[in-house]
Amino acid sequence: MLLGAGTACTPSAPRDGASLAAVAFRATRGGPAAPQVATTTCEVTRIVDGDTIECRPGVRVRLIGMDTPEMSQAPFGRQTRDTLAALLPVGSRAQLELDVEQRDRYDRVLAYVWFDSLLINWWLVRDGWAVLATYPPNVRYVDWYVAAQDSARAERRGLWASGGLDCLPSEHRRRRC
Repeated sequence: MLLGAGTACTPSAPRDGASLAAVAFRATRGGPAAPQVATTTCEVTRIVDGDTIECRPGVRVRLIGMDTPEMSQAPFGRQTRDTLAALLPVGSRAQLELDVEQRDRYDRVLAYVWFDSLLINWWLVRDGWAVLATYPPNVRYVDWYVAAQDSARAERRGLWASGGLDCLPSEHRRRRC
């Protein structure tokens, strides 16, 4: 269960035609600037939840280095998914940067997702919609994520606005709380 009855706001679409990802990047400038290795293109066909997307042709992609509330963790699961959808709209073409382990036990592609020069995984942590979740050897951006989470908590952004999480997403999945 998540703490707090207050609702956090999902960012609204920018009026100037720029994507929300570009606006977020211009406002922050604190994250990684570009992929460190070659990327592949992904046309987004569906936002499954706050940390999983689908790309054409039917490839599921798990954003690595972070974790978000499950859809059953109301209201934050839906808010986090909606935030990801605003950052990475269906039909957009994102860049996937792989790390050492390229698939998880559910056969999802594990990737750092870039859109409009913004590392979406990092931004979700920085804006407080995701928590740090590292699984070595996929730790390329871990220092960036640690700093992002520290800032989000200190600024009480996203999920931290209500005081943080009573039950982390990983604990909720294992039914430990």
